[in-house]
Amino acid sequence: FSAEQEAQALRKAMKGFGTDEDAIIETLTKLNVSQRQQVLITYKSTIGRDLIDDLKSELSGNFERVIIGLMTPTTMYDVHELRRALKGAGTDEGCLIEILASRTNAEIRHINENYKLQYGSTLEDDIVSDTSSMFRRVLVSLATGNRDEGTFVDEALAQQDAQSLYEAGEKKWGTDEVQFMSILCTRNRSHLLRVFDVYRVIANKDITDSIKSEMSGDLEDALLAVVKCLRNKPAYFAERLYKSMKGLGTDDSTLIRVMVSRSEIDMLYIRREFLAMYGKSLHSFIKGDCSGDYRKVLLRLCGG
Repeated sequence: FSAEQEAQALRKAMKGFGTDEDAIIETLTKLNVSQRQQVLITYKSTIGRDLIDDLKSELSGNFERVIIGLMTPTTMYDVHELRRALKGAGTDEGCLIEILASRTNAEIRHINENYKLQYGSTLEDDIVSDTSSMFRRVLVSLATGNRDEGTFVDEALAQQDAQSLYEAGEKKWGTDEVQFMSILCTRNRSHLLRVFDVYRVIANKDITDSIKSEMSGDLEDALLAVVKCLRNKPAYFAERLYKSMKGLGTDDSTLIRVMVSRSEIDMLYIRREFLAMYGKSLHSFIKGDCSGDYRKVLLRLCGG
């Protein structure tokens, strides 16, 4: 890998009349996120221009959004997406849920630090001013990045938690959402997987079915996302991708965010889950749903 070579290749692709989009796709998708950051710095030092500015002036639309996403460091990409979800026109609840339910404690902490540096306000303050009621409390809880990350399963506590969830929902009239939140947003993954097994025995139904029947709207979506991410994160992202493309129109924001943010983390697993869940490959789905350079770059990120 030579940052200088790649920087020159990018400059060549954008210099003069017309833009060589294929060369840009080729160069950027073969590098990883840290190599792209090196290219960014080298581009400035050897060419004396800002690579992001150059890309923005040459590209447009969804293709531009993917390329700029790829050029953004992982944490900053999440920070920008959260900010857009909170401060754009209307709140993008799906984006808030997806990022906060799926990132690790360390990732959430980095997001919080960078968000404050970038925007001067805390992520929590912005969530509080932009959302309401129980949904707000779940997001605030997830945004603290304080889930137990151990692997210890306390069998007695698992029984107790499962019973508490049952009594907070199925068993009573009305729902005690706070119980759901405090258990689902703080306990460790191994423990919760055990809780879900016990719950199925006690309630005679899956925890996800109970959440669906007891909650609604954004709160339901948020708690379901938490459960799905605990059980199988790649399957959660596969579902996000499927829903972004199925039916009429494409939810490009979600499609781009998942493809860019997971491309170097678990894309292989997401592809496998996608095929298992929907009987079609992610590759063929993207191919049928997108077009032009946008399709080309997403297919490169998808691989296979």
